[in-house]
Amino acid sequence: MKLKTLFKNIKYKTIKGKKDIDISGICSDSRYVSINNLFIAKKGLSYDGSNFIIDAINAGAIAIVTNIYNPFIKATQIIVDDPASIEADIAEKFYGTSSNDILKIAITGTNGKTTTSYLIKHVLDNINIKSGLIGSIEYILGNNKLFSTNSTPGVVLNHKYIHEMKKNNLKALVIEATSHGLDQDRLKKIEFDISIFTNFTQDHLDYHENMQKYFSAKKKLFDNLKKDSIAIVNLDDEKSLEIVKNTKAKVYTISTKKKASLKAYDINCTLEGSYFFIDHENEKHKIFIPLIGIFNVYNALSCIQALLLKKIKLVDIIKALKTFKNIKGRLEKVNSTKRNIFVDFAHTDDALINVLSNIKKLTKARIINIFGCGGNRDSDKRKKMAIASEKYADISIVTSDNPRNEDPKKIIDEIILGFSKKDSYIVIEDRKMAIEKAIELSKKEDIILISGKGHETYQIIKDKKHDFNDVKIAESFLNSQKGIK
Repeated sequence: MKLKTLFKNIKYKTIKGKKDIDISGICSDSRYVSINNLFIAKKGLSYDGSNFIIDAINAGAIAIVTNIYNPFIKATQIIVDDPASIEADIAEKFYGTSSNDILKIAITGTNGKTTTSYLIKHVLDNINIKSGLIGSIEYILGNNKLFSTNSTPGVVLNHKYIHEMKKNNLKALVIEATSHGLDQDRLKKIEFDISIFTNFTQDHLDYHENMQKYFSAKKKLFDNLKKDSIAIVNLDDEKSLEIVKNTKAKVYTISTKKKASLKAYDINCTLEGSYFFIDHENEKHKIFIPLIGIFNVYNALSCIQALLLKKIKLVDIIKALKTFKNIKGRLEKVNSTKRNIFVDFAHTDDALINVLSNIKKLTKARIINIFGCGGNRDSDKRKKMAIASEKYADISIVTSDNPRNEDPKKIIDEIILGFSKKDSYIVIEDRKMAIEKAIELSKKEDIILISGKGHETYQIIKDKKHDFNDVKIAESFLNSQKGIK
């Protein structure tokens, strides 16, 4: 696209340099600039893009969006007060994402975003509506899959990925809308057809500072919906009605307790999966999902409600849900007949309560929970994680979980302040040794939960990522121990 065409109807102060040049792509990270790209030198939380303009030019940038004119560089310069303020406008124009030729579904909430997104994608794919996904585990753009770097990528990447999905003839997109992503306008200029609210509990206060700011970030998703959009909220969460207070969208509700647009009842959760009933078009329908716990019933309800509103037949939804495969790191069962071991991403006290309380309802055997808390993150939840684990687990093993630049011992010391009894927990700082100890302490009927890291295949210590996979560690130890049967 010609630069002069790109900036038609986009506000800027002035353009210094050639306007009749071809722009090959948009980039706001100098490390990923390609030949003839437009580089947006915006100021971020940690870095100022203006400090990397020369790097971008050396990498091939042909034009720069900046707030300060530099007479000593040859690249065309588009001068604006704040480069970030027009980033979404540029991305939308260049990648042509304003058209409504792809169904766009966003999911926000503290917990359940990933599972709900995969449930929706699974059903859509099974009825030949091929869909893409952007989330915490991966980005699926068609046959092309990328490892996730942010659950909600930067605004330029989101527009670029939608463009790629459309090129690959995908008809729908499901995206995790995180509080960070919403607060930083990473979804700006993307008009969602459906937005889903799962729940709201404490998390990310290291970034948002307080619960109100955290909530306000999530609320932006619904405040920005158009009149012909759909909002789906979990009525059993106390924030459900507040989050859609100012929305222009039509609101639908899900529940397991109250009268709602779609309610689940006669719920039966087992270790094999969850059964429940819903009423639709004056008929009673039985649903089965091969996922454990009441929280997954809520995720399934959101999925069902969203797709019913898009005129997808319930019989097709029910059939597809039965064949759903578990997601990496979301109550993922370790492949072994020797022990019942599950790996889950639960890294907040509420998520831990959800997982442990649901497991406790399904077994009379002991529960052994291995958990830690991330460094350089919300420290207020550390004691709360211990309280949750002590309440529902028979044995808690406190260990490291991405200590980053904090002292792991300090993090653990803060966690154990939440325990009321010294004999209810064990401290093993080394996560590998903690997993192995849990297996050694367990009996065949016990359930071991390895919490916190889920799908992650690394451990962050200082500024480095070290290979670490909870599932592989558990499998390897089980296979090496001949005495464990």
